Amino acid sequence: MSTVLDQPDLGGADPREAEALDAYSRVVVDVAERLAPSVANLRLMRRTRAGQVPTGAGSAVALTPDGFVLTSAHVVSSRGPGSQGRPVAGRASFVDGRELNFHVVGLDPLSDLAVIRVDGDELAPAVLGDAEALRVGQLVVAIGNPNGFAGSVTAGVVSALGRSLPARAGRTTRFIDNVIQTDAALNPGNSGGALVDSRGRVVGINTAVAGVGLGLAVPINAATRQIIGSLMRDGRVRRAYIGIAGGPRPLPPHGRVRLGRTSGVEIVEVSPGSPAERAGLRAEDLIVELDQRPIERVDDVQRLMGDEAIGRRLTVRVLRGEKLLDLELSPVELRE
Repeated sequence: MSTVLDQPDLGGADPREAEALDAYSRVVVDVAERLAPSVANLRLMRRTRAGQVPTGAGSAVALTPDGFVLTSAHVVSSRGPGSQGRPVAGRASFVDGRELNFHVVGLDPLSDLAVIRVDGDELAPAVLGDAEALRVGQLVVAIGNPNGFAGSVTAGVVSALGRSLPARAGRTTRFIDNVIQTDAALNPGNSGGALVDSRGRVVGINTAVAGVGLGLAVPINAATRQIIGSLMRDGRVRRAYIGIAGGPRPLPPHGRVRLGRTSGVEIVEVSPGSPAERAGLRAEDLIVELDQRPIERVDDVQRLMGDEAIGRRLTVRVLRGEKLLDLELSPVELRE
């Protein structure tokens, strides 16, 4: 005869809830153990007349075994008095106890991404994922070094997708599109660390604390992979500029019928004096084609804004109300 004492003590919880909680814990533990060797704690130094002085701290993620490491541009760009934003150097610490000097290979303030190289090899490179596959509510894990505590792990969910984050370089402002919003706790020192999905793939680089319980991460996608490649190869990013900020939006029914697609990119802001303004683009226009290529996501636009587009005359097709309009614009080089 079964009694209450014969049952496992679940604290009054449904056994299925306890099983789900345990599965959640296993995922977080597995991801943390897999990624911890790939995440570095950065200590930044700047040379002054008085010698090397500390200037900040942050996190970074190993890209290759031979020393290339990915971090946030603002982490390795000093903004102290007299620095003019020059890149700094420092030391990278890993969980295996190694402390390695590093130098900045290239940084791009307009995507808030930077590549550094450490004086060492046999790093444990992280696997880069694709943020385009993320869904709101999906489990993500943030790994970094908040407040100098190496290898700290927090977990949460994707709170929102498609956010835009303004980034500045000199007088130039660009919106980082498709930023990931998460409720995984981010604190000072997390910037440059990894935002990871449940399979251990890096889907974002933590960049900012948006408010209490909210954090933002630059997505890893086709556009940012191109940026990372340019930084590793050339130390800089040369890109075309048309002067819009936008986000994905479903097409209205008549647009779906005419174009055979379900979404486009809505313009939410047009920069004064930009190629987009000169071409006649307006806020609330829906971009559906650029350079005769279908546009459904912001990434589709950004992929076409490489250096090869600078100075070319491109046709942009927009849906304005019930009209399809073909306009011409000539991207210029984006300068800081």
